[in-house]
Amino acid sequence: MKLSASADRCGCLRILGVDPAAAGPTGFAVIEVHGRECHVLRYGALKVAAKRRQASGAAVLYEVHELLCNLIREFQPQVLAVESVFTALNIRTALRLAEVRGVVLLAAEQAGIIVRSYSPREIKACVAGYGHADKRQMQQMVRAQLGLKELPEPSDAADALAVALCHLQTDRLEQRFGIKSGELARPVRRNPSTSLTRSPRVTTPRLASIQPDR
Repeated sequence: MKLSASADRCGCLRILGVDPAAAGPTGFAVIEVHGRECHVLRYGALKVAAKRRQASGAAVLYEVHELLCNLIREFQPQVLAVESVFTALNIRTALRLAEVRGVVLLAAEQAGIIVRSYSPREIKACVAGYGHADKRQMQQMVRAQLGLKELPEPSDAADALAVALCHLQTDRLEQRFGIKSGELARPVRRNPSTSLTRSPRVTTPRLASIQPDR
């Protein structure tokens, strides 16, 4: 039986964000939301040594699964948010990334945790307001929204924090306004009959209601 993705009795919601990687470090982050306050409990990136990767083709998968199982046991998140496979990747890289995502989903399923998946463009649109934001811009926006003293490093960890924030914002928008996942990153189409007129400016809601942990 899967756990509810909503807040527990004390109104506290914990989200485990994961940014899987095909070759580089896999980012992870745990945030806790209580009302309008958002606290960062832990974040980082798992990098498996090259010698271990060469010794076993499944070493990365084992280490990622072990890490997530330990994080789930320690923090008891209600939901796991993970970045989906980027469709523009080449076949080989996409397959490797799919393998890593597979063990992420396995760890969540074994713990009975709800999983939510978001595309890179959705995550960037939610957190930075722009679906093509670069790594530096994402780090700066994550730092600002969570009230961190320094830029979250490495960038893989910042990406995992962004995944968690994306789920938080998407969940709130769905509950308040009925905006479904994916609509924030959907491009605005022009009406052919009004092609000579200027398209209305569309802004993406930000996480303005979150009060960082000082």
